Amino acid sequence: MSQETKEKLLEGALRTLTEQGIAKTSARSIAAAAGVNQALVFYHFGSVDELLAAACRHGAEQRVSRYRERLGEIGTPAELLALGREMHAEERAGGHVAVLGQLLAGAQTQPRLAPATAAGLELWIAEIETVLVRVLAASPLGEFADPVGLARAVAASFVGLELYEGVDPGGAERALAALEQLTALAAALDELGPVAQRAVRHKLRRSARR
Repeated sequence: MSQETKEKLLEGALRTLTEQGIAKTSARSIAAAAGVNQALVFYHFGSVDELLAAACRHGAEQRVSRYRERLGEIGTPAELLALGREMHAEERAGGHVAVLGQLLAGAQTQPRLAPATAAGLELWIAEIETVLVRVLAASPLGEFADPVGLARAVAASFVGLELYEGVDPGGAERALAALEQLTALAAALDELGPVAQRAVRHKLRRSARR
């Protein structure tokens, strides 16, 4: 029963963040969403902040596990972007990115939320980094790309686009279209012959040394 109650509180916290935002998230509102006594928030987690931190990790683990197998099958940047578009639609419709957005906002004024929010993002970043290392290994760009930094840029861009779409859907779509153009360029480089690929690498090395 104790574990069941904790699960209810975690799900209740995520639902409250989605529906009411962090400003209205309290022990009372979370307990109401979970259908349990308010005192159980403090019994199981000590504080609302600790519950929100645990809910962030819990929610991220659920979402990452949903896509892990498909991420493991990706072999090109175009495939990664295609899955990203699908995730974009699904995560936004489910309110999951809204939760992350609320936690990111809350972490600006409640420092105790920052480590857990970063840890939740890190679960995504680790999966994306694994994909990028694999995809870039066979590309002329692989020698010059930083998968660690790029994975963080991708994760940050994904969250930003999800939130941005709420105020400018057309702008978010154009941003995604621009990313598709970049993946098309990367695919074109991959299709070059060995001589042309060596020329591209040589040019990039010279640019990197400047």
